[in-house]
Formats: sequence, C-alpha cells, structure tokens
Amino acid sequence: MNRRSGPVVAGVKVLLTLMYGLPILWIVLTSFKSSADVVGTQSSIFFRPVLTAYVDALDGALVDALRQSVIVATGTTALVLLLAIPAAYGLARTTGWLPTLGLGLLIVLQMMPQTATVIPLFQVFASWGLLDSALGVIFADAALLIPFATLLLRPFFRSVPPQLEEAGALDGASVLRTFWSIVLPVARNGVYTVGTLIFLLAWGEFLYAVNFFLSPGSYPLSALLAQQVSAFGIDWPGLMALAVLTSIPILIVFAATYRRLRDGLTVGAVK
Repeated sequence: MNRRSGPVVAGVKVLLTLMYGLPILWIVLTSFKSSADVVGTQSSIFFRPVLTAYVDALDGALVDALRQSVIVATGTTALVLLLAIPAAYGLARTTGWLPTLGLGLLIVLQMMPQTATVIPLFQVFASWGLLDSALGVIFADAALLIPFATLLLRPFFRSVPPQLEEAGALDGASVLRTFWSIVLPVARNGVYTVGTLIFLLAWGEFLYAVNFFLSPGSYPLSALLAQQVSAFGIDWPGLMALAVLTSIPILIVFAATYRRLRDGLTVGAVK
C-alpha cells in the first residue's frame, strides 16, 4: 500500500508545486521586466531584466504604506488577542447552555459578510471621529477577526488539563494568577499560532482599509497595490514589484514563527 501511494503522493506534491510556484515565478519575472517586455510575446522567459519597477516602487509612498500596515496589523493582533484569549478560555471552561449559545453566536458572526458591515461601521466611525485614522481600521479589523480567533483558541484551552488549575488553586493561587502562570504558558503554541494568523489576515485586509482611510496618502500596502490599477491601464511591472516587496515582511514573520505555527496547528488538529 505504501509503495503504491508513494508515486501518488509525489505526483500531488509536484502538482501543488506547479500550481503555487508558477504564479509566484511569473510575478517575480514580471517585476524585472519593462513595460514593453510585458506585452511582448517573445519575452515571456528570456528578456533583459531591469530594476525600473523597483526603483519607482521604493519611494516615500511605499515607506508610508509599510508603516501604516505595520501599525494596523500589530494593533489588530494585540487587540484581538487581548479580547479573544479570555473569551476562548471562558468558553472552554464553562459548561451548560451558555457556551453553546456563545459558540453559536460566534459562528453566526463569522457567517456575516464583510461588505454588510462597511456602511454601519463607516457611520459609527464618522460619529466617533475615527475615519482616516489607523485606530478606526484597527477596531474594524478586530471586530471582524475576534470571533475567528476565539473559535481557534478554544480547543487549545480545552486541551489544558483542569488538574493543573486545581493544583494551582490548592497552592493558594487566584484564578487570574492560575490562568497567567499555568494555563497561558501551556497553551502558548496556540496563542502564537492564532496571533500569526491574525497578523497575516490583518496585513492583507483591503476592504476596510480602502473605505475608512479617506486620503490615499494614508493607505496601507494592501490598498496601495490597488492604486496600480487605474482607468488608464495597469502598470504590470510596478504592480508585481510592489507585490514582491509587500510579501517580504510576511515571509519574515512566517519564517520566524514557522516552528510554533506548525506545532500549534498539529496540537489543535489532534486535541
């Protein structure tokens, strides 16, 4: 059985590599082309590489957008974890109809389309004076991602043996001290996993950013990419160069958290 499944597994790996690798290769190659080479039929693979798109992309707008993306993604991740961790722990340790109702509400919130919340949030943020500010986008992203993070964190807290908390209570530790010193360190892989996923989702979020930032100069990287598409055409080399530059911070975050992300996903899948 194993011998027969070997070629099948290898074939699936090759197929997935081609499916995901070829588009990435096309993006990188296009970013090194000139505008004439993009539309030329004889220069798909062999062309004279130029750095014009990267030189044009590395300007003040990119730096400002990068700073805005870091602020929004970091602030959203911190706010989501601050609220989702105690909510997930409470749902994991509470029995009866209350956690069932809470989980049902979280699932309903996850089913709500993001586009349905843009206009109500716009009106609320306008009355609060949060339009065209990173804080408004952080609040909107956090409201969108807190149910998702809570659902992901709950299995990790359920996997923590209650006997550990009972031992802490016998030693005289309060509920808060037990949670902070015992439960949270045991479930840290899950927290790292969910935190990484939230950061990646907040980094690439587009709809709230393009609607709640009123001035294009305040756009994060996800909205800055959309500016390459205009009524006068698409600057393909510039668009692909920005896509490559935008993905570099994500690759750094993923590489730095890969081990904990892998371990956390494994624990969450098993338990």
